[in-house]
Formats: sequence, C-alpha cells, structure tokens
Amino acid sequence: MAMNLEAFNRFAKVFSDDDIIFSEFEPGDTFYLIQTGQVKLVKVIGEIEKTIDILQPSDMFGEMAILENSPRSATAIAVGITTLLEFNRQNFNILMQGNPQIAMKLLKTFAKRIYDQKKRLSILTIRDPQAKIASVIMMLNELQPGEKPNSQREFPISLDDLAHWAGLSVHKTQEALTPFITQHLMELYSDKILIKNINLISRFIPVSRR
Repeated sequence: MAMNLEAFNRFAKVFSDDDIIFSEFEPGDTFYLIQTGQVKLVKVIGEIEKTIDILQPSDMFGEMAILENSPRSATAIAVGITTLLEFNRQNFNILMQGNPQIAMKLLKTFAKRIYDQKKRLSILTIRDPQAKIASVIMMLNELQPGEKPNSQREFPISLDDLAHWAGLSVHKTQEALTPFITQHLMELYSDKILIKNINLISRFIPVSRR
C-alpha cells in the first residue's frame, strides 16, 4: 500500500545538493521521509568518513531521535535537490493515531532500519576485506532467505553495490572477490552475483562475527 501523506505536505522542506540535513552526534527531535531526491548517510569510523547508505524516495531516516531520544548516529547529506517531510513528536503522534495502516508500515520500516544500520556498522568495523565481502553476502542472505541453508543463491547487486555495502573501493572489492571466484564459490556478473553454496561463504567470517 502506498502511503498517502498529502495532508503532511505543509511539513515539506527542500534541500539543495550537498546540504547537511543533520550532523552525527548532534541531538535531534525530528525524523524525515524522502519525497524526491536522495539522502546520503555518512559516518566517521576511526579517522575515516564512510558512506553507510544512500536513501531513495519513500525511505525514512533519523527515526531514532523519536524512538530513543538518542543523538544522531550519522550525518545526513542531500544528494541533488531533495524534498523531505519533517516529522516531530507532535505530528508523528497525529500520524500514528489517525492512520493505523500507515502506522504499521512505519513501525515495520523502523524495525528494519534499526536492524540494517546495526548490521552495516558491524560490517564496516571488520578489517579484513574478504571477511567484509562475506559478511555482506550473509547479510543479503538473511534479508532474502532461500529455501535451503546451503542452496545456490542469486542477488541482484552489482560490483559497485557490493563495494558500497562493504565500505571498500571498487578496486579493493575486486581484489577481495578473487578467492571466492577462483574457488568457484561465486560468479560475478554486471548486474548480479551468483553464490554456489551460501554456507561455504560464512567460513570467511571470523567466528566472533558470526
């Protein structure tokens, strides 16, 4: 069901390309839904700034400010001219109470977002590139489970997508993929990756990370 949020258009805000919507660690009491454009989420890990996600129209972000009163966990930056709906506690409560179907969709989105962010941050802290790649694949497997634990799996992602999820350059991602390909565990195509046996991929992940 598409979310009908026309009643909230008065809460729309427009950002230009590279505008900072909010910064990591700052307090916040609002969250956002993207109407048009994109939003890049950036986090500093160690001394390196890494992109952890690029959000698309209908995606939401910043919800932890509403759910936990916690500081921002990442910096949000507009990509291109971007229109957002800004929700605070007051209009969020009105939205939840007056639109039960939308409320359920929002709650499911919140739960999935929390899981995805924790999983992605965990992957970005892994140092070994091959373990990073294996962790991304296993994460995709969790999000799109197959019928059998050791079945062949196919994921519609490109090399660039894989590099993005792993927080690596495309060149380093290609290098890290070599053992998987030479051992016939994986086949890489322009628009997908084919995993021959998902269980064997998990062996590249340290036991402490599984």
